[in-house]
Amino acid sequence: MGRYLSIFGTFARACLVRDMTFRANFLLECVTSLGWMSMNLAFYLLVFQFTPEIGKGTGWSREPFFAFVATGLIINSIVQALFMPSAEELTEMVRTGGLDAVLVRPLDAQFLLSMHRVDFSSFANGLVGCGLLAWALTRMDYAPPPIAWLLYPLLVVCGVAILYSFVIMLAAATILMGRNQSLYDFWFYLTNFSRYPAEIYSGPWGGPLRALCTFVIPILLVVNVPARVIAQPLVGDAWWPVVGAVAAAAAALVISRIVFQRALARYRSASS
Repeated sequence: MGRYLSIFGTFARACLVRDMTFRANFLLECVTSLGWMSMNLAFYLLVFQFTPEIGKGTGWSREPFFAFVATGLIINSIVQALFMPSAEELTEMVRTGGLDAVLVRPLDAQFLLSMHRVDFSSFANGLVGCGLLAWALTRMDYAPPPIAWLLYPLLVVCGVAILYSFVIMLAAATILMGRNQSLYDFWFYLTNFSRYPAEIYSGPWGGPLRALCTFVIPILLVVNVPARVIAQPLVGDAWWPVVGAVAAAAAALVISRIVFQRALARYRSASS
């Protein structure tokens, strides 16, 4: 483990040096990302001018909902900074045969393919998310208990693990298909479901979709569970989603590992 942490630190330093070499581009990426996030926050503020909460009786009033948004920003910024840049390069590596050089190195291929690039500009949204979370929590009537503060970082890690597993399975699909330029597009469509509270998925269409995105593709557990722990009281059935999120993260990591290894076993060099 120490060896891999040292190697990842080397990757991160190299990426930081590269970003600082082109500071104007780095700042432009940060500003663009922050601009997109600001427009979303302005939209949510506009919504709360006409309604006291998202869904009657759900508990997602303005401050808890902004804690939910902040949690989503933190989790997605970690994934987009640490894993997505490397995954986006995989298509070209498969097409040109660059994957061959990775597979002959004396390191785990999944580690190299998913963590050799770090996009530091993506951390900008995460920092704003931390500030937004602090603002929301100081204005809520409900004060999170100590157990919530202990569970929150664990559940954020579980959310990151679930999204990382999806990245790995999309990477496996890229290896199997040989060319998959729609990787990031599909990622965006998938993670869109996690941007809103699970309560909005109701009715004859929303109910089955909620079940699918909770028990089959656990995307709704990524943000909903940690945000609910920190923004709403842990009473009654509120503990079951916590257990479910931890179990889903562990299962997703195992399944993604199996899928990725099987995809590598079926990989044929671009020169073959």
